[in-house]
Parts: sequence; structure tokens; C-alpha cells
Amino acid sequence: MFGRAPKKSDNTKYYEILGVPKSASQDDLKKAYRKAAIKNHPDKGGDPEKFKELAQAYEVLSDPEKREIYDQYGEDALKEGMGGGGAHVDPFDIFSSFFGPSFGGGGGSSRGRRQRRGEDVVHPLKVSLEDLYNGTSKKLSLLRNVICSKCKGKGSKSGASMRCPGCQGSGMKVTIRQLGPSMIQQMQQPCNECKGTGESINEKDRCPGCKGEKVVQEKKVLEVHVEKGMQHNQKITFPGEADEAPDTVTGDIVFVLQQKDHSKFKRKGEDLFYEHTLSLTEALCGFQFVLTHLDSRQLLIKSNPGEVVKPDQFKAINDEGMPVYQRPFMKGKLYIHFTVEFPDSLAPEQCKALEAVLPPRSSSKLTDMEIDECEETTMHDVNNIEEEMRRKQAHAAQEAYEEDDEMPGGSQRVQCAQQ
Repeated sequence: MFGRAPKKSDNTKYYEILGVPKSASQDDLKKAYRKAAIKNHPDKGGDPEKFKELAQAYEVLSDPEKREIYDQYGEDALKEGMGGGGAHVDPFDIFSSFFGPSFGGGGGSSRGRRQRRGEDVVHPLKVSLEDLYNGTSKKLSLLRNVICSKCKGKGSKSGASMRCPGCQGSGMKVTIRQLGPSMIQQMQQPCNECKGTGESINEKDRCPGCKGEKVVQEKKVLEVHVEKGMQHNQKITFPGEADEAPDTVTGDIVFVLQQKDHSKFKRKGEDLFYEHTLSLTEALCGFQFVLTHLDSRQLLIKSNPGEVVKPDQFKAINDEGMPVYQRPFMKGKLYIHFTVEFPDSLAPEQCKALEAVLPPRSSSKLTDMEIDECEETTMHDVNNIEEEMRRKQAHAAQEAYEEDDEMPGGSQRVQCAQQ
């Protein structure tokens, strides 16, 4: 592991610091460290140096590989295997793993050792209106980072790491750029040597599983349950399933539902809207048709005897809208919007037949004399009244601009005479 066998040196110091024999078990080590650490904690009036020594001794002896090296070759061998600098051991981190970060008043929080939370991973999930009406499950395969099982997120075979020489362990580098004769810009960015971790791992000691990255990629299959009545943009969260990282609380994977447009139905909250076109005959004389619902049920839609449906009319059917989220037995309304399709023209005999059965015309019959006194007009079709009005306004504005240019002195500017 270290290239050459180091010379033997003192291998009893750490046992003496913890007050245990060399044959002590892991449970014996834990009990000895727990008792001595509480007694020597700086926030409880203990000796800071002794507290640090206890952490160093326990950190080595609690790791089977380090303990074996220490028992054979002593402390110097550990230092040599770690690149000569030794491992950076934080006594408060080790203490917090036993008692939690809140022990000892502000000792942990004042030193900023609270674990940061990893970022959430957000994925859009496209769903149909049928999926939201009936509910569905979708299995999705994702790649995510997980803590390397071989080195337990240490990045090295021995579990040791050194302070990064590039950033001195801060994880950040400060660069200064000259912007002008008396102006500089100072920028702070993550250290590219340690990728912002503040640690450096000896090349020979890198974990073969993760190559010193501390994490490896893993394929994860998640089953997303879309419940009845869920909404567009609603979130489905899988807590703690995002990328793992050492000393980090794992974030969540969040799926955001994205509803696809439907060819027939439109949704507004808990209600559904359905468009249907009737012929003039159906609107006047009655109709019936089959509506295929979002769960494939066939609904018979028909008018009442003698009922006339007017253009742009709405009718509602209770309890045939969307299911209410988490109360799927309750449903909104289904609104049917009717448009009436009129024929382009009628033959004279068709007009006479209709006049025989329809109510009489409201206007009184004009005499020939009254007609002769009127001026003839010609009507034309208007496909889009809003577009026509916009064109008229633009034309009027252009004419006003041209008239202004043609007026005498229209282009001159009034200037104040300076005395």
C-alpha cells in the first residue's frame, strides 16, 4: 500500500490516550472514546488538546485498515501513507457522530459543521388527460450518484485525505483581475484542483471503485403514481432519492406533471368542456350522439322533445367532470358547448317549405313604392371582424401621418431664440 515497509515505531500511544489495551474491541473503543470525549469537550471546560488527541486516536483505531497499519508500524507509517501530511481529522465532526451537532451548546453550530442539503433533481413528466382522469403508474429509469460502497465516500483506500494545497482546504480560490489603472475585480470560485471539497487524495491511495470521486453512478427505477384528479404542474416528490454526496443530506427527486392537450376535452379545475357541432336540422328538430368519455364509457347525449338548441349554447351534466384529487368519488361537471352549422344557401323551394312550418317573419311586407324610395346596398362576408378593424385603424393612422407631412411648416421645429 505504501511502496516500502516503514520502520517500526511506537504503536501503543493511541491505546494509551483512550485508556484501553491493544486487544480492545470496537465496542470497548467506542465506550472509552465516548466517556473521555465528554469529559474533555472544550465547551464543557475540558482540555482542547486532549480532546483533539482523543479524536485522532479513535479515528485511527476505529478503522480496521488503519488500525492494522498502526499496530504493525506505528503512527509514522500512517503519515507516510497519507503523503506525509497526515489525515485532517476534525474532532468536532467525530464527536457529533456520537452525540449530534447540538451537543455542547454552540460548539457545533458556531463552527459551521451543519450538513448542507443537496440539490433537488426536477424532472418534467408528460401525462395525458386520460392519465389524470383515471390515474396511472409510470416506471422511470434514472441515473444518480451514490456514495461509493468500497471507500464509504472517503475517496481513498485508507480513508485518509490531505488538505488541498491549491486552496489550503477552503475549497475556494480567489482571483484578482485588473480592470483599469485604479480598479480591480476580485472573484471567488470553486477550486479546480479539489472541485471545491478542500481535500486532496494521494494518487496511489485513490479508491479503485470511484477513482477518488467518492461517488459512483447507479441506475434507479422509480414508480411514479399519478393519482386521479391531479393537476397540471402538480409535483410528485421522492424524498432523499437525488444525488448522494459525502457529508450532505440527500435532496429529493421531484416530478412535475405536464398535461398534454386533448383533441376533444378541455379541463378547467374540476370541470371538463367538450365541443360539439350540430347541423341546423339537429338544432331545430332534435339530436342524439354518443360521447366517448376519458375512461372509454359511452355516454348517450340527446335533446328533449321539441327543444331548440341555439348557437354558442352550453349544457351541463353533473358528476361527469374530473375526479376531485384525493376524493375520487366526487366529480365536477361536464359542459358541452354547442355550435350550430348553418347551410351556405337554400333553394327557393326549400325556403317555401321552411316558411310553411317556421314562425312568420317579424318584418312587415314592404310595398313596391317603399322599396322604390330606398337605395340598394350590397353586403360582403367578413371572416374576421377584429382583423378588419385593426386594418382600418392602421390605415387611418397612416393617412393622418401623411396629412401632417403635407401641411405648410409641418416638418419644421420650433426653437427658442437665445438672447
